[in-house]
Amino acid sequence: MDYQRVEGDREFVARLEHGRDWREQIEAFADAEGIDAAFFFGLGAVQDATVFFYDQEVQEYYPVEFDEPFEVTTALGNISHLEGDRFAHTHVTLSHEDGTVVGGHLDSATTFAGELYVREFDTQLEREHDETTDLDLWPL
Repeated sequence: MDYQRVEGDREFVARLEHGRDWREQIEAFADAEGIDAAFFFGLGAVQDATVFFYDQEVQEYYPVEFDEPFEVTTALGNISHLEGDRFAHTHVTLSHEDGTVVGGHLDSATTFAGELYVREFDTQLEREHDETTDLDLWPL
């Protein structure tokens, strides 16, 4: 395991705006606040969602699109840089009306309502390509 010790810096709570993309709002917030590395979690509801699933054998993301409302029971992620831009690496668990869930890597979702907690770290993290997994990971 590679690791790096970080200290927490600023903390934020935020309410996501209705009708805007969930992940894009986090990235815009990070840009506005100059956040280079952070951890976040949130909850709420979305009107639709596109979730990526990573096929480890083929090493490709496959999108699954949902055109229906969900409760966001958990949204977890981190903020770092990817190819020079701030990137909100976001994973979600989304609940259907009957209580069944889907989850994965959030690509996009139209926010119905959302609340977020963000804790900034005192470092900058830039994702780099990892040959073994074919993913962009932190080079710690």
